[in-house]
Amino acid sequence: MKVVALNGSPRKEGNTYTAIKLVAGKLEEQGIDVEILHVGNKSIRGCMACNGCMKNRDEQCVIKDEVNEYIQKMKDADGILLGSPTHYAAIGGTMKSFLDRAFYTAGANGNLFRNKVGAAVVAVRRSGGVPTFNQLNNFLNYSEMMMPTSNYWNVIHGTKPGEALEDKEGVQIMEVLGKNMAVLLKQREETRAISDANPKEKKVWTNFIR
Repeated sequence: MKVVALNGSPRKEGNTYTAIKLVAGKLEEQGIDVEILHVGNKSIRGCMACNGCMKNRDEQCVIKDEVNEYIQKMKDADGILLGSPTHYAAIGGTMKSFLDRAFYTAGANGNLFRNKVGAAVVAVRRSGGVPTFNQLNNFLNYSEMMMPTSNYWNVIHGTKPGEALEDKEGVQIMEVLGKNMAVLLKQREETRAISDANPKEKKVWTNFIR
């Protein structure tokens, strides 16, 4: 089994990376491979609302950059871990642009991430971590993913790279999340036939202004 982790921080090895590595460590202890993809340092623009991905149905965003490569890696993985720093009590801008395009393209092409295990982690200096965590979870919820939990909200605190390791409660939160994510991944593998027998429903769209 494999998990793809998306690091939405501009810093390759900042506190978002630390949070991801704490979760990854517990996954790897259970024999689950983890690949970390760095998103936050890329030049990724936002969705143009062209609906090209829905028209073409080729599992590609019409903007040709790293997003398409990463969509395929996420599609092939058993689990997805989203990690973001907190910028103005929200997801980092580059990560938000990536998520908008990746998840919309996946949804437009048959909901590519449906029934995968998905979790989110957040790094923050002081406050705004929970709103950021909630925003990340919106992508997982909308995609019909299975979400493991921890013993508190998945937020860890720190300013300088590596400082998050001093947040002992935050460290435990990430490690518990990793253990629970591993359990859910294994349960999913054992019950794959049940998931396969639950077909995706065609989306019903209701517009209140016609």
